[in-house]
Amino acid sequence: MSFGDEYEGGGDGRGRGGTGQTRTRLPDNDPADPYGGPARRPARTSRSLVTVVGVVVLLIAAIAFANRSGSGDGDDPATGARGGGAAPTAASGVKPVTGKNGTIPAGFPQDEQGAQSAAANHAVALGSAEMFDKAKRDAILAAVIAPARLKHFGGTLDKAYSPSFFQNVGLNPDGSTPTGFTFVSRTAPIGTKVTSMTGTQASVEVWCAGLIGLAGEGSTKPVTNGWFTITMELAWVDSDWKIVDHSQKDGPAPVGADTRASSAEEIADAVNGYGGFTYAR
Repeated sequence: MSFGDEYEGGGDGRGRGGTGQTRTRLPDNDPADPYGGPARRPARTSRSLVTVVGVVVLLIAAIAFANRSGSGDGDDPATGARGGGAAPTAASGVKPVTGKNGTIPAGFPQDEQGAQSAAANHAVALGSAEMFDKAKRDAILAAVIAPARLKHFGGTLDKAYSPSFFQNVGLNPDGSTPTGFTFVSRTAPIGTKVTSMTGTQASVEVWCAGLIGLAGEGSTKPVTNGWFTITMELAWVDSDWKIVDHSQKDGPAPVGADTRASSAEEIADAVNGYGGFTYAR
């Protein structure tokens, strides 16, 4: 990811006397504007960035509270239908599913909400460290892939998870983790969007952040993050949403913050100490 300075610095001002105060004036871009036209944006410091983030957090909290105490003009919890003015990824209030297919959430409803929840949970499973183990990968694929496409997906991924690929991410040629290290592979959906929908088919995009790498002292493949969007073509099979096709592209990726990178030990502790989520709309 390229990190450029997207902000411009302020220009030189001109002082005006007569009152004992100093006024800053920028070049006159608009004769009708007594203050010399729009001001240029000053370079943001870390303190201003923290202030902006704080304001955003407060706004999100206020919106969440308003949604909880609304007058019922939003989504319908019984049907999953989206109400007027709701954001594309606004929570519906419907609880996550309670069913499981192995370790994978299952039993999503046959509607837009169910398709988005299924796609988000499928993305988590397909981006997990368990996919690097042949037996666990087969179990995951059996849970999320449509039966008619299972052989195709299994064969393709068996070739993709090759000894050279394992070594590229820091693992041993057989896919095992080197002694003294913690392998990290985790996908976290940020939002979902239905691009097409029929009674038994749905196309869903899942915007994700991901982590991959080897945590440990002396790792030559440290844990890095990335941003990508997965497109899933889903079909209603055996009373649930299953994948019939899957593609991925990079981004959208935000500008990186000035957060200090954590040590290998901190990353390993976080991965081992914090579990994943069941995603529901």
